Amino acid sequence: MNQFSGKTVVISGGAEGIGFGIARAMGKQGMNVVLGDIDANQLDIAKTKLVSEGINVLAVQMDVTNLSQWQNVADKAIERFGKIHMLVNNAGVGSNPGTIEQTDNKDWSWVLDVNLMGVIYGTQTMVPLMKQHGEQGWLINVASMAGMMGVPTSGAYTATKVAVVGMSESWYAELKPHNIQVSVLCPAFVKTRINLSTRNKPSELKSEKEDNAQPSAAAQHIQKVIDNGLSPAIVGDRVVEAVSNKELYIFTHPNYRKVVQQRFKAIDDAFARSESSPLLASVLDEEVVIYAK
Repeated sequence: MNQFSGKTVVISGGAEGIGFGIARAMGKQGMNVVLGDIDANQLDIAKTKLVSEGINVLAVQMDVTNLSQWQNVADKAIERFGKIHMLVNNAGVGSNPGTIEQTDNKDWSWVLDVNLMGVIYGTQTMVPLMKQHGEQGWLINVASMAGMMGVPTSGAYTATKVAVVGMSESWYAELKPHNIQVSVLCPAFVKTRINLSTRNKPSELKSEKEDNAQPSAAAQHIQKVIDNGLSPAIVGDRVVEAVSNKELYIFTHPNYRKVVQQRFKAIDDAFARSESSPLLASVLDEEVVIYAK
């Protein structure tokens, strides 16, 4: 018996893509799986697949931007399985590629609500329940390689993923004393439908141009890259591997290592320049404060 067997995982956006890949991988480890997703039809399909593989599944339609719906998922999960041990904040949307001028406030609101507030609401709801039973708990937040670097013409998406990485780093230290292990998944391109996210965009946040727009050259290129992306099944297995090894950062695309190293070098070089500035000499020997005690 492994450490996951008999435990319960809640996965938002779990009906397809990365969420489903993680659901299947955790289910194979013997976990009870609670799938939350906004797409009722896809949710039924996912549930049927997992049940046919002998996995205990509860499927609940939900909108991650609605805090009360998170509570509904928690209530049903506890009613069915007794306790919640793991939360995977996976639900996310991809913003339409666009410059600062092309990304309007409706785009910003939608992406921030799903990718940022959805993670916050899920964590606010499920973590206290993990603390109550005191057993080993896990919080896995799905970010992106965009959380490690700026992506041109994807300002809204990048902002949310950088935030998810930062929150995960904060919660890693905060939740460690409570026996809750935190990890943040930062994949590059995976074979999902994230580029078609607007299919679930609320009508009040859609613009007229969005309804009638033809795929841009950039969108067509992204489609090809995603079509050749990593299998969600491999991502799911990688998550099991990394969480078992208690990794904070979970990477699925080692080919991006050099790109991230370039960013870290640029940051380190900037620190070196600040050290040589006479304006900052008095700061060099000051105590480094990471968080308030």
